[in-house]
Amino acid sequence: MIPAALLQDTLDLLSEIETTPRPADAVSSAFFRGRPLDDHERGAVLELVYVLLRHRARLGWWLARQGLRDTARNRVLVWAVRGAGLAPEAAGRLFASAGLSTERAVLAGMSAGIDHPDMPEAVRLECPDWALGPLKQRFGAGFAAEMAAMLGAPPLDLRVNPVKTTRDAVLRGLLAQGIAAEPMPLASQGIRIGARLSLARLAGLKSGEIEIQDEGSQLVAELVGARPGERVVDFCAGAGGKALALAAAMGNRGHLIACDVNEARLKRAAERLRRAGLHNVETRVLASETDKWVKRHKLGYDRVLIDAPCSGTGTWRRNPDARWRAPDLGLAGLCALQARILASAARLVRPGGRLVYATCSVLVEENEAQVQAFLAATPGFRQVPVSEVAPGLTRGLDLSLTPLQNGTDGFFAAVLERAP
Repeated sequence: MIPAALLQDTLDLLSEIETTPRPADAVSSAFFRGRPLDDHERGAVLELVYVLLRHRARLGWWLARQGLRDTARNRVLVWAVRGAGLAPEAAGRLFASAGLSTERAVLAGMSAGIDHPDMPEAVRLECPDWALGPLKQRFGAGFAAEMAAMLGAPPLDLRVNPVKTTRDAVLRGLLAQGIAAEPMPLASQGIRIGARLSLARLAGLKSGEIEIQDEGSQLVAELVGARPGERVVDFCAGAGGKALALAAAMGNRGHLIACDVNEARLKRAAERLRRAGLHNVETRVLASETDKWVKRHKLGYDRVLIDAPCSGTGTWRRNPDARWRAPDLGLAGLCALQARILASAARLVRPGGRLVYATCSVLVEENEAQVQAFLAATPGFRQVPVSEVAPGLTRGLDLSLTPLQNGTDGFFAAVLERAP
């Protein structure tokens, strides 16, 4: 359990995350900028906050069962006993030593153990109502096991920037620091660190030699097959995670356009690209998915990546707060937007060129169904089996990754080719 001196910081951060319409990692970064905490203290606060986020539904269920308010403070109290295994008296003393009052009714008669036979399956598996039906459809009999895998904390995955260094050199440097690391089994530039550590120990993040990127995300970028000298578009580039991988694969030769409708995200992408020593990239702000720029450049690119905006269901182990934020457009509205993006960006692909449609979702509606609808409505395109593009990665038509099956975040990707 967390030291009493850090308990108020934990409660403050948890409250900010739950009342701010931004991702937990962004809220946390801003929160710590105003707090005089060292790396160890920040790590302790973050660890407990993310544990509480991963147990939100179950903690809320216990409070509702006792007829008590579902507040950040009460959830910490329940976790202290049922999750961390403190005796109720010890939990009370922890709060008292931090100068915090407790609701005695929360601790009354409480014992260890976070799960209960009376819990509904959705509560036990921390599944929000809006996603329950689609996820059961996607996983069938494997639903419970897949959802349980999404409750664990992910490893720290790194991607090496081959423009500046090599994977072997980075591995040697990490091992020299006493950091246990190993090459990823599938991503060609990937390194996995199993233990939690302060990012301040990773000097390569500041020099642009490495980036934090889940192995699944790295594999999506590799499927694009961007080569030196080609013309490539990252249509929904965001803050540039995959654009960095594409530009590096191109060896700073050729031309990569990183597009997005959010100018602030593209500015962050530009900063990261400069730090990484990548100068073959142009950022472009689009007014919408059907921006006039697309029409003016139709049939002009060898490779196009669509990392489509999605529900993010594949990232729940990394972003546990995201599961409680239903898509702003609703799932149906989000799928309609994805279809428009796919239809518009496909116009950029030259004859014989390829388009990769990807999401960090595990829902059929956002993945296989989108690809099937696009192919039915768009003559001249065919789906290329991923097993042909990347032998050994999968035997299937698509790339479909989950934490349970692959040890990565949940990702989907399909490779589509325009006829010559």
